[in-house]
Amino acid sequence: MPVVSGETIIGMLSYTDLMRISYAETSSVKEDRLETVVYNNFTIEQVMQKDVVTISANTPIKEAAKILAEREFHALPVVEDSTLVGIVTTTDLLKYFIKQF
Repeated sequence: MPVVSGETIIGMLSYTDLMRISYAETSSVKEDRLETVVYNNFTIEQVMQKDVVTISANTPIKEAAKILAEREFHALPVVEDSTLVGIVTTTDLLKYFIKQF
């Protein structure tokens, strides 16, 4: 999920980011209190990835697929002039490739 300030992307938050803090910081917490501890003790800024890899709307599909595969990402923000204009996911690319065959 992209994190924005206005229309500018400042980070990305993934399920993996949330899982990492829940395991690292709450191993002694009972399961029924886990969500409360995780969501009350951390901010989005603390958990999000700040070094965001982005693409433009003109990036070739092959290049986007290569980035997703090599970096093991599941989503790439699409940015034009520092403004978030969309997001492309592995599911988007799979659907595109399926239509091609």
